[in-house]
Amino acid sequence: MSRRRALVHRVCQPRGCRCDEIMHQDIIPLYAADIQDQLKKQFAYLSGGRGGDGCPVITFPDYPAFSEIPEKEFQNVLTYLTSIPSLRDAGIGFILVIDRRQDKWTSVKASILRIAASFPGNLQLVLVLRPTGFFHRALSDIAFRFNRDELKMKVPIIMLGSVSELQGYIDKTQLTEDLGGTLDYCHNRWLSRRTAIEGFAQKVKQTAQILQSFGTELAETELPNDVQSTSSLLATHTEKKDKMKEDIRVAVEQGDDILGSITKPVTENPEYKLNQDQLDNQTTVERLLAQLHETETAFDEFWIKHQQKLEQCLRLRNFEQDFREVKAALDIVSERLSAFTDVGNSRSHVEHILKDLANFEEKSHETVAKARMLASERDAFIQSNHYAVDSIIPKCSELHHLCDAFTTETERRRNLLNKSLELHDLLEKSMKWCDEGIYLLASQPVDKCQSQDGAESALQEIEKFLDTGAGNKIKELNKIYREYAHILNEDLKDHVQKVFQKQESMEEMFQKRQVSLKKLAAKQTRPVQPVAPRPEAFVKSPCTSPGLQRENVSNSESSALRRVNYRKAKSDVTELHQSRGGSTMDDEENLAVLRQHVMNELIETERAYVEELLCVLEGYAAEMDNPLMAHLISPELQNKKDILFGNMEEIYHFHNRIFLRELETYIEYPELVGRCFLDQMEDFQIYEKYCQNKPRSESLWRQFSDSVFFQECQRKLDHKLSLDSYLLKPVQRITKYQLLLKEMLKYSKNCEGAEDLQEALTSILGILKAVNDSMHQIAITGYDGNLNELGKLLMQGSFNVWTDHKKGHTKVKDLARFKPMQRHLFLHEKAVLFCKKREENGEGYEKAPSYSYKHSLNMAAVGITENVKGDAKKFEIWYNAREEVYIIQAPTPEVKATWVNEIRKVLTSQLQACREASQHRTLEQTQSLPLPLPASSCASPSRNHIRNTKKMEEKKADLPSVEGCGTTAAPKYPEKGKGWAKPSQSLDASEENDGWSSAEEPLNSSDAEEEGGGGGEMKLTPGKYTVVTDYDKGVSEEFTVKSGDLVQLIREGEDGLWFVKNLSSGREGWIPANNLLMLIGNSKSAQSLSSSESGTASSNLSTSSSCSDSCNVSSTSFSDIKG
Repeated sequence: MSRRRALVHRVCQPRGCRCDEIMHQDIIPLYAADIQDQLKKQFAYLSGGRGGDGCPVITFPDYPAFSEIPEKEFQNVLTYLTSIPSLRDAGIGFILVIDRRQDKWTSVKASILRIAASFPGNLQLVLVLRPTGFFHRALSDIAFRFNRDELKMKVPIIMLGSVSELQGYIDKTQLTEDLGGTLDYCHNRWLSRRTAIEGFAQKVKQTAQILQSFGTELAETELPNDVQSTSSLLATHTEKKDKMKEDIRVAVEQGDDILGSITKPVTENPEYKLNQDQLDNQTTVERLLAQLHETETAFDEFWIKHQQKLEQCLRLRNFEQDFREVKAALDIVSERLSAFTDVGNSRSHVEHILKDLANFEEKSHETVAKARMLASERDAFIQSNHYAVDSIIPKCSELHHLCDAFTTETERRRNLLNKSLELHDLLEKSMKWCDEGIYLLASQPVDKCQSQDGAESALQEIEKFLDTGAGNKIKELNKIYREYAHILNEDLKDHVQKVFQKQESMEEMFQKRQVSLKKLAAKQTRPVQPVAPRPEAFVKSPCTSPGLQRENVSNSESSALRRVNYRKAKSDVTELHQSRGGSTMDDEENLAVLRQHVMNELIETERAYVEELLCVLEGYAAEMDNPLMAHLISPELQNKKDILFGNMEEIYHFHNRIFLRELETYIEYPELVGRCFLDQMEDFQIYEKYCQNKPRSESLWRQFSDSVFFQECQRKLDHKLSLDSYLLKPVQRITKYQLLLKEMLKYSKNCEGAEDLQEALTSILGILKAVNDSMHQIAITGYDGNLNELGKLLMQGSFNVWTDHKKGHTKVKDLARFKPMQRHLFLHEKAVLFCKKREENGEGYEKAPSYSYKHSLNMAAVGITENVKGDAKKFEIWYNAREEVYIIQAPTPEVKATWVNEIRKVLTSQLQACREASQHRTLEQTQSLPLPLPASSCASPSRNHIRNTKKMEEKKADLPSVEGCGTTAAPKYPEKGKGWAKPSQSLDASEENDGWSSAEEPLNSSDAEEEGGGGGEMKLTPGKYTVVTDYDKGVSEEFTVKSGDLVQLIREGEDGLWFVKNLSSGREGWIPANNLLMLIGNSKSAQSLSSSESGTASSNLSTSSSCSDSCNVSSTSFSDIKG
């Protein structure tokens, strides 16, 4: 730091040229620019002339207002003029020439006295040109003699009468033209030049000070610790340096211009001689320029060293940053490499791990190469004499060590996997050999073995097959343990043991078959039916085990071969069963072989499915986040990975980590595999999300199917099929399970797990139905609410729909409708939606239809009539006490039955919930409910009693009511046109014709009356009814009803009286039952519950009024309701 500061001092103080040596302006702070106006008056000037001994000449020209000059200005001008000559010339003394030829003696005297009193420098001689007028000339001679003592100065004063006398003291060439000389002098030019020289001197001084300050700043700057700060500091210092250089360049140009103006006369006329002041100015400017150049040179030297250090610091910070990034990347790849601990559970698994390792090594190559390249910079740092080389060398050595360790560990992992692959080859050869042997035993024709020739032929086949075991079977188990000890974990060791046990079991089966066949071949006393031995351990099909021979046979080819072998085995076993006469033991053995075939296919296809999903996720999905592939992805496709692949990654993790491993645990017990499906059934719901996203995925794929990115990924994966084929795999897989379960169930009818298989099949079919329903649900358009608030989607399907709406007190029919409306119904837990199916458009999944929302009904106010006269496929859905009636025609009676049962379940569950709420509220309101009237007062109740009863009812009404509890749990749905708050009028105008009516139906279901006797007396039940005629004869004179009013029958009292509430006016009262029958006529209650099967059972279900009534009247019974 001290060296740098010394260098800075040298920059600002160049050798042999200090500012006070050029101009002693540090003592005199006056500059021409400061007193420019005073100098312009020219009452005194320095012409540049010299006396005989080189004394500077100051001239006081004739100036009439000399006496009026302020003292301060006078002193400033004299002080400035005496400061201009060099110290040497000023030390000799000045010669003053006072021109008073046109003045008076009194003025001359005053001028001399004033100059003598104020002159700041040394005086050599004072020459006065006295007045030229006769009177004043004579007066001056006399006055001068008498006033000599008064005018006495330190130097002699000489009175001159003319310029010729003046030239006797000063050479003519040193006098200006106004004094009769030849000296070229222009006061304005002199003033301009003095201002320029002094400005240039100040510029040089300021530049030196700025350079000194900047140099100090650079010397004291601490080096930053990060790349950005170092780069910023270097850029800032460079910018300041460039500005300094620019200021120096401008100053040099300024000095050159001044010097050129001084030497211009000589340049134009070589004989021209510069006066002493001009020579002094030239010398001054040249010295200032030399000082400026020397300062610039010293600063450049200092800057080069400073810049080099900053650049070395920046390089060091870049190296440190790269080192941290590379080391972090190496740590990550080393950590990922350490995750390659699995040695694989099958050949295909090991191949997949090897492929993963190769891909990982390829992706890590860039990181390792970057680390080695960074470590190789060590020599460059050493050669450049970097100041921090001692801290760089250890980091480079560490990078070399990490790279070597990573390479070594990668090679070790690869060797282990290759050894594992070798072991799995051996195991799979043995398994394949066992499978072929079992297949051989199962496929030998029984009828041919009954003869001696047939038995010998079968023996030869067996012996020939056993000869092939030399190169395929495991010979010594302990040898395998020793040779592969470093890769044998518990699972793999167990697998080896199972394979060896299977091999031993198969060989034992062959030995037993050989014994039987040899007996048949040796002695044919009676026909003997050999029994194919039942596999005891690990029975499998002749097709390759999961993952076998994938390098020779493609997935499609192996699948086809597997199906052929499976069908052949199935056919052969069937023939074997027929030839054996249906032996129970033989049947079970054959079914066990077939179950094992199905299980093999299930597990093998599951493994292939998992591998395909992983291939898509790594080969396509992961590549969309790969920066090296980003240039191939169009901007419109970026950030669309979730749309294209949906939740495929979630599906992959479920199958790879859970389901596949669980399946493999049932490989020896295929008949119990139903439990595996049931245990994981909830996880299969993830397929619903994938299928719902499939239309968006298909649409996106069609837009970008020709993308270079997808083509490059397909090329790297060496896939013959494009990505869309693999995106369809999850949809195909979820539908494949039910086929395999059906097949497994077919061969497991009498097994322990048959019930689980049946339940698993039903659950899988339920998931497929839910997936299918959800695909339709997401195609609904025009519904303003949230479909999720409607509860679970239970059913969906297309129907013919007629309408028959009754509004107010009269039954209103639309124009006759002969053509039904085509509607697609969606049954939710809380609502049923009516939609219109639109035309199918697009391709692929976009061919799925869309459904335009038309209308919806709240299930809390819905009732059904199960049977409609004349058509077994029709049923009714009615709303708000049959204010709206929809006649639904299903495609088949079976579809109708399914829908009716599902709706009945919904209504029954809502009714049960309402009943429980009613019972809870009844306990709280027991004391507030009115008691039934006594028998003695019912016949002719008094007006006061009726009034008291009415007050009790009003008091009851003031209590917290549970009326409408069937709807309170429902969400707040849209108003008319958006939900079901009011009877719908949202049907198309073209569909308003209505040609079907149920006005002739009695109070309850027409089906119930037809089967129960028809014209019997109608029985009143609590509920809501529409009045068809006016009435004003109630027990209470205040209670009246009019035609069209909606009334509620609350409860039945004594002597046939009913307590009734007019819902239109809010009044209550008692009305005889006979009058009620007349008032309500055939009006249907919203709480009518009856059945087509019996007069007392229910075929009409509603939770609108029935639920609310039950909540208000605790005495109402629902014991006759049947779900």
